[in-house]
Amino acid sequence: MWRFLLIFLPLPALADSVVATRTIRAHSLLSAEDVTLVAMDIPDALTDTAAVIGQETRVAIYAGKPVQAAQIGPSAIVERNQIVPLAYSAGGLSILTEGRALARGGVGETIDVLNLTSRIKVAGLIGPDGVLRVGPSF
Repeated sequence: MWRFLLIFLPLPALADSVVATRTIRAHSLLSAEDVTLVAMDIPDALTDTAAVIGQETRVAIYAGKPVQAAQIGPSAIVERNQIVPLAYSAGGLSILTEGRALARGGVGETIDVLNLTSRIKVAGLIGPDGVLRVGPSF
């Protein structure tokens, strides 16, 4: 009788979770030696090591702790306080100027930047060429 009940009782599904194999400092590139899969369902942990390898850590990740999506991202190509080109395009109008990055970020991330001409803080999307796209078209 009890075997019959076990068949129909819902059991939690086990999933693999990505954890750090060693303490990893912030702003480090992750390699295959830095992470491993464990047979546990850890809330908010990533489940695929391929999605983690080659990413950069945003914070320190301690050995044995799960790797979460918010803790990693693309490699930074813009550093905080770096002077970066700002590009604005709308219709036929294009403006190129310079700004000071207020955060570090990688390709495809949006960061705040100080327009050096107007002294106004704007948000810009980092392009693969390091140019920050600002305005309605980014």
